[in-house]
Amino acid sequence: MSAPARTAAMRKPKQPEQNRARIVQAAIEEFAGRGIKGARMDAIAARTRTTRAMINYYFGTKERLYLAALEHVYRGIREAEARLELEHLSPVDAMRRIVEFTFDYYLAHPSFVSLVVAENQAKGRHMRKLRSMRALNVSIIDTLARVIARGRGEGSFRAEADALDVHMAISALGFFNVANQHTFGIIFGRALGAAGDVAQRRALVTDIVLRYVQR
Repeated sequence: MSAPARTAAMRKPKQPEQNRARIVQAAIEEFAGRGIKGARMDAIAARTRTTRAMINYYFGTKERLYLAALEHVYRGIREAEARLELEHLSPVDAMRRIVEFTFDYYLAHPSFVSLVVAENQAKGRHMRKLRSMRALNVSIIDTLARVIARGRGEGSFRAEADALDVHMAISALGFFNVANQHTFGIIFGRALGAAGDVAQRRALVTDIVLRYVQR
């Protein structure tokens, strides 16, 4: 093999999809812990036992890697929601399932919460560059709208219940449990996050949402 051919071969890493996936996962942890400004590409490389040059080969810049991480975490929750199989449940039980799932998902994926909080602190300026985000996230609104419509049809849900408002309430209550756990715990001595009485907190959030949507 000639020198140019060897050089070209070296530029094409093996298992590109697996490499990208490992880098994105490491980036999620780094960005969640430090934000986009504090995150270090060398630290991400160390997490994946690769090189900064390899990361640049796949993503080009730190912002592009951050956007890939942001899109990945949103895609993860939306794909998990799509597997809930709500159709066979009554509207009340379907809504309960969505609330409980979301509450538990945030607990199991604190990096998702941290990334969303960090992007809000950045006023969403990075997310604006992801044209896929609206199309990616409309699925949860459509899901909630179908459940609410079924509830209205059988007379168990209020006519004015709005899917986007319900999604906001579910997200806010679940996010608070993870994002504010440290300050809340220090101020009031109540363990949040994965500590304390998780079942009671989950039931409280579920009851709040159900009381809003039900007649």
